[in-house]
Amino acid sequence: MVTFDDDAPSAYSRQVGERLRVIRKQKRFSLQEVEAQSAQEFKASVLGAYERGERALSVPRLDRLAEFYNVPIEQLLPREITGSEAAAIESPINKKLAIDVSKLMQLSGSPFEMLARYLRLIQVQRQDFNGRVITVRGDDTRAIAAMLDVPVDQVGDRLAALDLLFI
Repeated sequence: MVTFDDDAPSAYSRQVGERLRVIRKQKRFSLQEVEAQSAQEFKASVLGAYERGERALSVPRLDRLAEFYNVPIEQLLPREITGSEAAAIESPINKKLAIDVSKLMQLSGSPFEMLARYLRLIQVQRQDFNGRVITVRGDDTRAIAAMLDVPVDQVGDRLAALDLLFI
């Protein structure tokens, strides 16, 4: 026999609450500011309980909150992650790699010069000029794989073999 603890917030309620909190913070509102600006329609304590997933939120109430935040109602609901999205999140391509730029500069050859230019471009875009190490993200790994002529899932191994990973 399965029993449910009605007092414990469900996983979905917590996810909804997290979305509510994210949207509120993106709008740069504190709980008290929402209460004041909504003319006490949304009490800070109640909104906090929604955000913690401790209190159920009716659809009409969710709609009113979406109107208050001036966002589509679906923005207040968690997105369901599909199987392929979950696999992509866990994929080695999404692993961040820290590349030692000073060691890269010591290597010569077309692939390394191209990689150095690419990393400088990333540094400029991020305004990250520490000059020694840059962390590349999953999407950058595809481009680096092409430059090094290796499969995407072997970029980390190739950089390690070249002693370019910063540990």
